[in-house]
Amino acid sequence: MLIIAILIIIIALVAVVSVSYIYVTGSGGSKQLKLKKNQDIKSALKEAEKQLAKNPRNADALAFIGDYQFQQADWKNALKTYGTLTELPFSGPETDQCQANLRAAICAANLNMLDEAYKYIVVAHSIKPSNFEVTYNIGNIEFLRKNYEKTVMYLQQAYSLNPEYAPATRLLGHTYFKLKRFKEAMFYIRKSMELAPNDKESLFTLAECYFESGQKEQSERIYSHLRPDPVWGAEACLRSGLINVDYNQDEKAITDFEIGLKHRDIRPDIAIELHYQLGSAYLRVQKISEAIQHLQVVQQSIQGYKDTDSLVSKYKEMNASKNIQIYIMGPASEFMALCRKIVLSYFPKAKVKITKTQLTSNDWADIVAEVDTPKWSDIIMFRFIRTQGAIGELVLRDFQSHLKDLKAGKGICMGLGAFSDDAKRFTEARLIDLIEKNRLQTILKTLDSVKQPTSDLSNPSLMPV
Repeated sequence: MLIIAILIIIIALVAVVSVSYIYVTGSGGSKQLKLKKNQDIKSALKEAEKQLAKNPRNADALAFIGDYQFQQADWKNALKTYGTLTELPFSGPETDQCQANLRAAICAANLNMLDEAYKYIVVAHSIKPSNFEVTYNIGNIEFLRKNYEKTVMYLQQAYSLNPEYAPATRLLGHTYFKLKRFKEAMFYIRKSMELAPNDKESLFTLAECYFESGQKEQSERIYSHLRPDPVWGAEACLRSGLINVDYNQDEKAITDFEIGLKHRDIRPDIAIELHYQLGSAYLRVQKISEAIQHLQVVQQSIQGYKDTDSLVSKYKEMNASKNIQIYIMGPASEFMALCRKIVLSYFPKAKVKITKTQLTSNDWADIVAEVDTPKWSDIIMFRFIRTQGAIGELVLRDFQSHLKDLKAGKGICMGLGAFSDDAKRFTEARLIDLIEKNRLQTILKTLDSVKQPTSDLSNPSLMPV
């Protein structure tokens, strides 16, 4: 019984002793390194370093240290170690040669030394062309080198070897996306997300595939889902907003862009585009002050970004006066009411009776008034042009034709754009006054301070078109 008890104790002691072996090659007949009983990794590494001090080409010591460096993601030193290993004449199995070159390739790829990575991975692939790990990594390195056709070739082989390995399936989907083969991309990305459902980058790329395939509604749903994501949220907000802009849903687009700008650590190009698109959307809903704030952020960040400079210049003036805003972009009813105010106040101390009004395609308004002053009385026709662009001769020829039909004594044409040289020459010998941008701006800015006379025609008839 005593003997049996002693044996049980010995077996128990052996069971609790941890003895680990690090993978090494057995080349050159050198003693294989291992962790001895109760030996920690630091002492084992010191022993390996002593071996290397005696023989810098000791394959066992190099493999021991390289394995440790690789597991610690110490890519620079691991590459140096495995690079040395690949230069040694191997007398061990092919597995050792393949692994040394494979790991050297992985280290180099992680250091973005792609030519070096490719050199090692090609050797590993020549040794084991049907090995999953090698095939996947050569595909990965070809992806980093942007050789997407070759990437597909290797990754298809890797997928056939192990269709349940999410990173290979994922990379295959992303490669098809790079090749603009969206149907195949969607298949493999969906497959990879079944294996790794929290992959937000793949979800974003799936939305991109839907968008490029013309399925904007599905795309927008995914972008909206991704809006809160700290990494992909800002760009998703931008993409969602642009889709809503295409659908003329500016209020929804504004919400998207505003959420996007609330994210932290936004990529600079995304932040600039969010500000630009938000400013543009605010302009379309006539929130000029808010629009200018965002457009000025863009202007201060990047000189000459798209049409930001011209927009700021144009709408900054408009923001200074509510009447200028109404004149350029207000509803037709407000624009016409504003034009009536100008007519009624244009001739000081005159009695003005508006007789006819006409709005033409929201491009300009014509107002005819009977004007009676202490010195003269006449029919005056006003034309108010809304465009801020160049105003040409044809508009004035049309205006002159109406003046003749009405037997008006004078025409006054106003616009916030510039009259062309031809337009100015056309009016030289005719009774048409041109009121250009600066003077009209002054009229609009001071209009509310002028006491408005009242017309004695409350409901003027429309002029014939």
